[in-house]
Amino acid sequence: MTEQRNAPKVIIELWDEGDLDLLRQLNSPEMTVHFGGPETEEKILSRHKRYYEIAQKGTGRMFKILLLPNLEVVGSVGYWDQTWHGESIYEVGWSVLPAFQSKGIATEATAKAIDSIHSEMKHRFIHAFPKINNPASNAICRKLGFSFIGECDFEYPVGNTIRCNDWRLTVGENE
Repeated sequence: MTEQRNAPKVIIELWDEGDLDLLRQLNSPEMTVHFGGPETEEKILSRHKRYYEIAQKGTGRMFKILLLPNLEVVGSVGYWDQTWHGESIYEVGWSVLPAFQSKGIATEATAKAIDSIHSEMKHRFIHAFPKINNPASNAICRKLGFSFIGECDFEYPVGNTIRCNDWRLTVGENE
């Protein structure tokens, strides 16, 4: 990704057991409007465990996003193994707290997560599935060089079908 003069400076660090509070902040009604609403505490605890164990299992990586220079935790980004139309792929997703949205943070953090994917080279494609009515997330896909494949129905969370755009990036391109 090309450096922008005013792009925010962010780093990503692997999700760990101490990041439960961030996950609770990301579970607010405002933050989950595109995903069917907040999850129960039980589901949050289960998700938190999956997030900090995913790298150990070799099935992806979840990160917290830190804004420099103060290392303020502002969101999450990650990728995980997924099967899509019978093919093994990486799925990538991100979430930035409301006070830090529209500043380019999610784009920068997602670019860093994609760099991590490029170092693995396990699957050929990376897909992102933002809702069709989520212009900010769809714009991130365009900025990062994803190709628009088309609209699709996607189940997230389990039991909740949402209409999404399928964006795809070939692993190893746009480095």
